[in-house]
Amino acid sequence: MAFSSYKTISEVLKTFQIIYTEANFIVENQFNISDYFRADLAFVTQEGVVDNSEFAICENLIYPVLKEVWKCYYSNFILWSHQSLTYDQNLSGFPEYILAKRSPLGKVVFEKPYFLLVEAKQDKFDEGWAQCLAEMVAAQRLNDEFQIIIFGIVSNGDRWQFGKLEDKIFTRNQTFYTIQELDKLFAAVNYVFQQCEAQLNNLVVA
Repeated sequence: MAFSSYKTISEVLKTFQIIYTEANFIVENQFNISDYFRADLAFVTQEGVVDNSEFAICENLIYPVLKEVWKCYYSNFILWSHQSLTYDQNLSGFPEYILAKRSPLGKVVFEKPYFLLVEAKQDKFDEGWAQCLAEMVAAQRLNDEFQIIIFGIVSNGDRWQFGKLEDKIFTRNQTFYTIQELDKLFAAVNYVFQQCEAQLNNLVVA
């Protein structure tokens, strides 16, 4: 069953016996956004059609933000785009973006652990979270020997929602972020990357 087959978050919760909670776990960690990025995003959103499809949302709004933050963490992570993720016949597909450990064998090797899954949706946030949570479950099970928190983001380009899966508990951040408040959005994304890096460092030490 492909990730895209899950249409409601309730379905995923019941199928995999996940407990749903809501809380504000994001701690906004300031990120220095370059003037070039601000100007380029302003140009694209003003002059281009940025949200006519999920592909357009990914290319114009989601990936640029993720990439800008990832540049500060590239020595430890690879940001994969539309990479196949398969646990079994009930958990398989192609998440929009996956943040995974950089392999010592080279950047072309898809290496565990998988820390962050990102899903793009055109305003269908419940469906987006159904798919994203299924992807998070797959990542958690593929990581099996690594007890790490899996993070998730669902976005329509404008609104960004954050969640995390820790053991059997899924927590959705109550506060959402928008690309209209760019500094706050970057601070939230930066927090997630920092948490992923801290967990990776703990795994290395262990």
